[in-house]
Amino acid sequence: MDADIKIALVGNPNTGKSTLFNLLTGLNQKIGNFPGITVDKKIGYCKLTANRNAQIIDLPGAYSLYPKSKDESIVFQVLADANNPSHPDIVVVVADATNLRRNLLLYTQVADLNIPVILALNMTDMALKEGININIDKLSERLGVQVVAISARSNTGLTQLKQAIVNTTPIATQVKGADMNMLAADAIKDVKAMVGTDNDYFALQLLHQHEHLERYTPAQYEQFEEIERVHHFESSKLQAAETISRYRYLSTVLSGVIEDTGAVKKFVMSDRIDSIVTNRFWGFFIFLFILFFVFNAIFSWSSYPMELIEESFAWLTQMGHAKLPPGILTDLFLDGILAGLGGIVIFIPQIAILFAFISILEDTGYMARVTFMMDKIMRKFGLSGRSVVPMIGSLACAVPSIMSARTIENWKDRIITIMVAPLVSCSARLPVYTLLISLIIPNERVLGIISLQALTLMGMYVISILAAVIVAFVMKLIIKSKEKSYFIMELPVYRMPRWTNVLYTMYEKSKTFVFEAGKVIIAISIILWVLATYGPPKRFEQIEKKYAAIELQKDSVQISTLERDKAAEKLENSYAGVLGHSIEPAIRPLGFDWKIGIALITSFAAREAFVGTMATIYSVDNSEGNEGTIRDKMKDAVDANTGLPLFTFATGFSLMLFYAFAMQCMSTVAVVYRETKSWRWPLIQLVYMTVLAYIASLIAYQLLK
Repeated sequence: MDADIKIALVGNPNTGKSTLFNLLTGLNQKIGNFPGITVDKKIGYCKLTANRNAQIIDLPGAYSLYPKSKDESIVFQVLADANNPSHPDIVVVVADATNLRRNLLLYTQVADLNIPVILALNMTDMALKEGININIDKLSERLGVQVVAISARSNTGLTQLKQAIVNTTPIATQVKGADMNMLAADAIKDVKAMVGTDNDYFALQLLHQHEHLERYTPAQYEQFEEIERVHHFESSKLQAAETISRYRYLSTVLSGVIEDTGAVKKFVMSDRIDSIVTNRFWGFFIFLFILFFVFNAIFSWSSYPMELIEESFAWLTQMGHAKLPPGILTDLFLDGILAGLGGIVIFIPQIAILFAFISILEDTGYMARVTFMMDKIMRKFGLSGRSVVPMIGSLACAVPSIMSARTIENWKDRIITIMVAPLVSCSARLPVYTLLISLIIPNERVLGIISLQALTLMGMYVISILAAVIVAFVMKLIIKSKEKSYFIMELPVYRMPRWTNVLYTMYEKSKTFVFEAGKVIIAISIILWVLATYGPPKRFEQIEKKYAAIELQKDSVQISTLERDKAAEKLENSYAGVLGHSIEPAIRPLGFDWKIGIALITSFAAREAFVGTMATIYSVDNSEGNEGTIRDKMKDAVDANTGLPLFTFATGFSLMLFYAFAMQCMSTVAVVYRETKSWRWPLIQLVYMTVLAYIASLIAYQLLK
């Protein structure tokens, strides 16, 4: 879609900016990176009128133009540099109508950069419920911009916002805010002359933040530094003076604009709920109950659709072998690609349920309370309160969580957070856990309500979190730093979840899981099928001769059995079998055979590849018959050494612990390197997590066998 106009969405965190972005752009959006850095760049397209389109850029949330993290520095870089590819024609500042004074601080800074601005007051319905009446017309008149009342949660005011964008002139109309020239008049004058601008505030911001901009030459950077030295420019003091000056200006602007009849009862309900859910004693029990409810739902609610998907793929494979002409291509498609794909698609219901609950907990404001409760505990173990957000985010995926650690200013806290975040069990481990739990834990209930399988799944997540905390404590003692960390967080009021947002999150995360993991799984499945179907020619020739001689002496029933035995022997002597047997001595003490060994190797591309690998291996292996689902085949699998079932409780638990602790994700290794700019940290991470996984699995199997 060609865009006629470029619009940037700017606002404080938790103002509903991203929800507005999703509403405006729908599914017509993409995520990349801002040039030269790893900060997410969200771009979407929106139809304003029948013949006018807009490109929408969702900039990272920021409380002011003065950055406290890499993410926040993007806002000034995009708005200040007219040559930046993301520089907008119009800025829509999204403000929380329930806390307007604080939100307007950022608005006044953006407005003073002299880009055309629209003010979108979000959550106006919540403001009215809380007794806050805002005179929109008077506010618009005093600021000199269009002010639009919207509610992204209830999808109201979007038509008016689009119309306001269409009506906006390319010339900025906003009234100038507090006079910034008084803060450093002489320095501002020199910068204006140097860069050729007539904007006082832009010149002031260049003095504060020129090091974040790439548009200037080294000689010009030296000029900025020289102006600072000559005029004794003290950035931190002037930022504080600016903030005070702006709040004084806003007091004048908002006088008579806001009528707050509910000031006393504004947060009463939230405070009452907080007194229970963040209670030092009950708060953690409530959190554990919510966790158990989520994991119980993952097992209970997903069972029927998973069975349907599983049976559908088994039927497709059976029908394929019956209807399609026999040959290499049929076997590759059915036993390689389809088997691997089935091992991924089956887990869509569980992934969707997991992300639905994560979205609900974030939307209601409860996740912020969990962060608050965990802060004091985390500090004792060497982690900042800011580390809690990446840690909780790792329940979904470690990659974006490690990237979100950029908001941690303290270097030591940030490195420790990055090093332990992958230990927290992510959604990629969920397919591994649920498959193994269904094999080794009976589908029974304690006291009629507590599912043993759900309790085991919750236990795996708790184990991973405890491991992360303990490793963080060890690293706190090893890594030395004199920096002090702090944690400031605003707790949002409780709100009903936005169900459309929950559904959208379920759809997006499920799609990402299938397409991102699916690409890896299919590639691995094809390679694995080839490795499991072919082997060293001499070995395969010997097997063919051996069974040809035996077949001459057997009847048809015995020949059918011999075919299965021959397929099993071929698999063992295939390239995959040779690879698996080569590492079997190292993994035998953990209870793993050579087939599991192959899955461990392929899982280094992506953890969820374990399921696809087992599906492919057991589809190629005809020794157990080709009928039934992957779970049936794994249930029937026997240990070649003992003749007993392979997936016992000891083996299953040992394998789950290995996947809980091992760094089996190439994407995580890559993002740790990208964030730390060194191979040292990802290599340390890879080694310590592999050793931890091996030792934990070894102890578990030897004790339980």
